[in-house]
Amino acid sequence: MKAVLNDTIIAEAPTGDLIRLEGNWYFPPESVNAEHLVESDTPYNCPWKGDCQYFSVKDGDTVLRDRAWSYPTPYPSSFDRVGQDYSNYVAFWKDVRVVD
Repeated sequence: MKAVLNDTIIAEAPTGDLIRLEGNWYFPPESVNAEHLVESDTPYNCPWKGDCQYFSVKDGDTVLRDRAWSYPTPYPSSFDRVGQDYSNYVAFWKDVRVVD
């Protein structure tokens, strides 16, 4: 699967390596092209996953604020609910298309 902004691939990994969580695909950290992400200072805490790190997604002059996120240090208790450790996996909001 690929996460695509405009015609640029932001992340790419086999479907079996991704995690489907609350309607979003989470890409393994090594599959994400970090040059297209800029850390955001937007705070968020999920009651069951923990503190979230937001990223703006950029492609040339296009910058979409807070359209990607991850959980760098999720609550260990959430691993049972998710089925595995998903630390630093990255998900994208709808402006970044996730396609086969």
